[in-house]
Amino acid sequence: MSATTRLTVAQALVRFLSVQYTERDGVRHRLIAGTWGIFGHGNVAGVGQALLEAGEDAMPFHQGRNEQAMVHAAVGHARQLNRLSAQAVTTSIGPGATNLVTGAALATINRLPVLLLPGDYFATRAADPLLQQLEHPTEADVSVNDTLRPVSRFFDRIHRPEALIPSALQAMRVLSDPAETGAVTLALPQDVQAEAYDWPQEFFAERVWRVRRPVPDPAELAEAVRAIRSSHRPLIVAGGGVHHSEAEEALRTLVDATGIPVAATQAGKGSLRHDHPADVGGIGHTGTAVADDLARTADLVIGVGTRYSDFTTASGTLFQNPDVRFLNLNITAFDAHKLAARTVVCDARAGLEALASGLAGHRVDPAYEAAYGVGKERWEQVVAHAYRAADENAVPTQTQLLGALDAVVGDEDVVINAAGSLPGDLHKLWRARSPRQYHLEYGYSCMGYEIPAAIGVQQATPDTPVWALVGDGTYLMMPTELVTAVQEGLPINLVLIQNHGYASIGGLSESVGGERFGTAYRYRAADGTFSGAPLPVDLAANAASLGMDVLRAKTVRELREALATARASDRPTCVYVETDTAAATAPPAEAWWDVPVAETASREAAVAARTEYDRQAAARRTHL
Repeated sequence: MSATTRLTVAQALVRFLSVQYTERDGVRHRLIAGTWGIFGHGNVAGVGQALLEAGEDAMPFHQGRNEQAMVHAAVGHARQLNRLSAQAVTTSIGPGATNLVTGAALATINRLPVLLLPGDYFATRAADPLLQQLEHPTEADVSVNDTLRPVSRFFDRIHRPEALIPSALQAMRVLSDPAETGAVTLALPQDVQAEAYDWPQEFFAERVWRVRRPVPDPAELAEAVRAIRSSHRPLIVAGGGVHHSEAEEALRTLVDATGIPVAATQAGKGSLRHDHPADVGGIGHTGTAVADDLARTADLVIGVGTRYSDFTTASGTLFQNPDVRFLNLNITAFDAHKLAARTVVCDARAGLEALASGLAGHRVDPAYEAAYGVGKERWEQVVAHAYRAADENAVPTQTQLLGALDAVVGDEDVVINAAGSLPGDLHKLWRARSPRQYHLEYGYSCMGYEIPAAIGVQQATPDTPVWALVGDGTYLMMPTELVTAVQEGLPINLVLIQNHGYASIGGLSESVGGERFGTAYRYRAADGTFSGAPLPVDLAANAASLGMDVLRAKTVRELREALATARASDRPTCVYVETDTAAATAPPAEAWWDVPVAETASREAAVAARTEYDRQAAARRTHL
C-alpha cells in the first residue's frame, strides 16, 4: 500500500502547488510563484491557515486590498514572464469571489494564466444558507462562483477531498498549455477546505509541465511558403503571441531576410524595435498612417499570434485590396482560422523559423521596401512633432508627456497602460525599444489594471523600472494597491494625469453624436448637466495619503525633472501632472472603429454622426 500523508484539503492544495514547475527550452520556472489573498470566513480557516503553515519559502503570500486588483497583479506577473509562471488568488465567498470576475475575464481574453481559489458554501450543507451565500430556489448547487464559469478556461467545485487530485492536475495542465491558458477556477467549499484526508505522497511529487513548441505541419508550411512567394505586397501583423513565444529574434531574422514589413497590434508592439527598417508601427484604428496604408493595399496579410480584434481590423474596413488573402500562424486553431485564412497552427517561434528557412533567397520588391521606408520616415516626423514642446514652461499636452517619458526611460523599462485616451496615443507614438517595454492590456481594456499590473511586473522582475500610466478616471477606479506597493517596498512609478473626466469616452461620445454627455468630472450646472467648474479633488494628495512619494509637475520642464527623479528613486513614486487638453497634439485616427450610432434622433449632432457612420460602414468587408 502506498504511503500517505494526512492533511487538510487546503494544506494539500498549497503543498501540491509549491512543487509545480514549467519548463521551456530547458529553462524552469515555478508554475505558481505565489498567492495573493484577502481573507474572510470562506478561506481564512482553510487556505489561509494552509498558507501560514506552509511558510513563505513553500508559498509566498501577497496581501491585497481588492480582489479584482489581485487578479490584475497576477496577470501582470504572468505576462512579464511570457506565461511560464503564474500566481494564485484566494478569496472568501460572496463579494470577494464575485470581485474576481472582471480580472478573470481579462486574463482569459488575453490568454494569460491565473489560478483562482474562491471560497464556497458548505458541501455538507450543515450550515445553510451561510453569510453571503446566494440561494437559488431551483438549483441548490449554484453559488456566486458560477459567475466565473464563462470567464474561466477550466472550472471545478471540489465537493470531496479526493476530487482535488484529478482537478488540480487538470488545472495545472490548462495553466501551462499555451493553446488553452487563461483563468482557472477551483471553487473550494469552506468545510471541505478544512477537512482532513490521507493523501498519496505521489500527489506531492515535483512535477514539470513542459511548455510545447509545436512545429508546423509540413503541408501547411509548404502552402504558406508558396503564398508568401507569390505575393507582391505582404504585410506581417505581429500579435501578443510573438512575445509569449519569445519569437522576437525569429521575427527579426525573417524580415531581415525578406524585407516584409511588420505592423503590430497593441499586444504585439515591440516585436521589432521601433527603429528597425521593417517596423511600421501600430495597426488598425489606433495605428500609424504607414501601417494602415500598407494594410489597405496588402495582397497577403500574415497574422502571427494575433486574434484580430476589431481595433486591429478597423471593424472589418481596413484590408481593402480586392485580392487580399490571409495567412495566420497561431498556436490555437481557433485564432488561426479567422478571416478564412490559410493556417499554420504551431508555436510562433517554431513557425517563423520554419518560414525563414522555406523562404531562403526570397525578398520583396525593392520598390515596396523603399515605399514603406518613406512612409516610416514621414510618421517619425509626426511622432517628433507630437513629442516636441515649443515652450518648456508651458503646461504639457498628453503627447508631450509621452515625449518626456520617452527621453527618460531605458530599454529595460516597462510602460503599462490599459484604458482611456492613452492607448491610442501610445500605439501610434511610443518608440518601443525592447520586447517587454510596451505593456498594453487592450484585450479587455480594463480601467484599474495598470497599478496592480505594475506590482505584478515588479514582482516578476524586481530590477525592472516599471511605469503605470493612468488618467484620473482610471485612478479613481482602483488606487488601492498603491498601499500594497508601499507595504512591499516595490518602487513602481505612477504617472497620474489629471484631465477632469473620461477623456477618451468624451471624445468618442462627441464623434458618435453623444455630445460628451456624462463624461466630465465637473459640478452640475444650472441646466442639470455636468458642465460646471472642475471638481476640487486632489489626487496627488490622495496618492500621498496612501504612502506614495509624490512629485507635482506643472510645466514641461518640471515634468521631465520629476520623471527623472522618479526613475532614480527606490521608493514607490507618483508623478502628478495636469495636462493641457485644449491643445491637440495627438494625430487623428488613421482607420475607422465601429461604434453604432442612433439610427433616429432629433439632435443635430447625432443625425450628422449617423450620416458619417453609414458612410464608413459601407466599406466593411467579409473576408471569405
